[in-house]
Amino acid sequence: MSAVGAPTARGPLRRGGHAAARGWRWFAMFRRTRPFWGGLWLVLSGWVMIDMADFPLGVVLQGGWSTSAAYILGGAQILFGLVAWSAPVHRRLAGFLGVCVALAALVGTNLGGFLIGTLLGILGGSMVWGWGPKKDRGRRARG
Repeated sequence: MSAVGAPTARGPLRRGGHAAARGWRWFAMFRRTRPFWGGLWLVLSGWVMIDMADFPLGVVLQGGWSTSAAYILGGAQILFGLVAWSAPVHRRLAGFLGVCVALAALVGTNLGGFLIGTLLGILGGSMVWGWGPKKDRGRRARG
């Protein structure tokens, strides 16, 4: 099997055809070989946590450390989502730490992005943890 994304004469990324079609086939293969949706939820979780840190003071529940914690914990969530995409071998660690950081953000930031970031982080971390590569079906011997 060739490297992911490397065009081959017989593989899913055949030479020729429209560039957009080749790009879409590459993206479809990328999604199938990685915990794509779980990583996406982790990245969105981190973005929500960071975005909610800059709310006006009337809406923010705490000041000071929670703003710094939102950047640290939100950045960690984004990092775990990117690790799940780039190195699916480490998906279990990224998923576990994603759930732990989402739960820590519940206390450390403004309720983890007003619960939205925490819920997205728990969902994404669980999906990354539970993802597994598809197993090739062996051909049955005809009897």
